Amino acid sequence: MPSHMLKTAAVALASTSAVLLSGTPSSAADVQWNVAHGTATAQGTRTIQKGPLNSTLVVRGELTNTGNDCYSVWFQFTHDFVPGPTIKQATQCGPGSAPIDFRTTTRPTTTGSVFICKGETREDCGDRRSITSWPVQKPTPRNS
Repeated sequence: MPSHMLKTAAVALASTSAVLLSGTPSSAADVQWNVAHGTATAQGTRTIQKGPLNSTLVVRGELTNTGNDCYSVWFQFTHDFVPGPTIKQATQCGPGSAPIDFRTTTRPTTTGSVFICKGETREDCGDRRSITSWPVQKPTPRNS
């Protein structure tokens, strides 16, 4: 490969890495998230646990249902630009709540979403919310 092509590739890789790394948080503070569909809501926090090679995205929360139907919380992640399977994490049938405690390996190129579907399939689902953009929700301003 000619020298100028190697330099161009190196500059492109460095630029892409800088953009991707700028999206990672400087601290591992909890960030709140929430989704809703039908009579169900899910909310909680997500944080990053840094490791020596990879980090772990930890999502905790609760699925709450006020109606008589079943609702499920689903996650889907894309690692290194390759979409992964959708993963059902919690289901609540009838009124009540179910805990959410989900973990996945994360890298600067990992993106993911959370959503609720009626029943235990993905046929009637609500909007997807990012679980990896920084921050997932802007912190609520505190009144002094």
